[in-house]
Amino acid sequence: MQLEIRPDPAEVGRARRWARTRLAGSGIGADEPLAETLILLVSELVTNAVVHTGHPAVLRLSLPLATTGEATVRIEVADASSRAPVPRCVDGDATGGRGLALVDGLADRWGWSREDTGKSIWCELDRCTSSPNAASTACGGGVAAFQGFAYEAV
Repeated sequence: MQLEIRPDPAEVGRARRWARTRLAGSGIGADEPLAETLILLVSELVTNAVVHTGHPAVLRLSLPLATTGEATVRIEVADASSRAPVPRCVDGDATGGRGLALVDGLADRWGWSREDTGKSIWCELDRCTSSPNAASTACGGGVAAFQGFAYEAV
């Protein structure tokens, strides 16, 4: 499933709302840590496309069909810019520049590839069944560390 994104900052909120409805339809509950982590990742990737490219983009979600068992959720944002994504180092007072650091810290995997008309940036989260022995931070939720900072996926 996919959503066309205009190069307008208001599209970030629309992308989050769209993703929430798709998550609910796939059996991922709004109260699952995975849901909020996915929405944050959607927000970061769409924001990067809107702010840094000035081109329309396409948000794609690949969600599991079953509500139980192990599954991978994939978020992908394709845009018409051929510029590679560049993680930035920012100081503590900066109001931006942490998007790819959050993606790196929260996603199980992420990457990007060139396409015919631009590029695609993607990330994946693994969804696992709950078990009494599973760590609370495993499989799509919890606290991820990045360069000495902890970001909690709530």
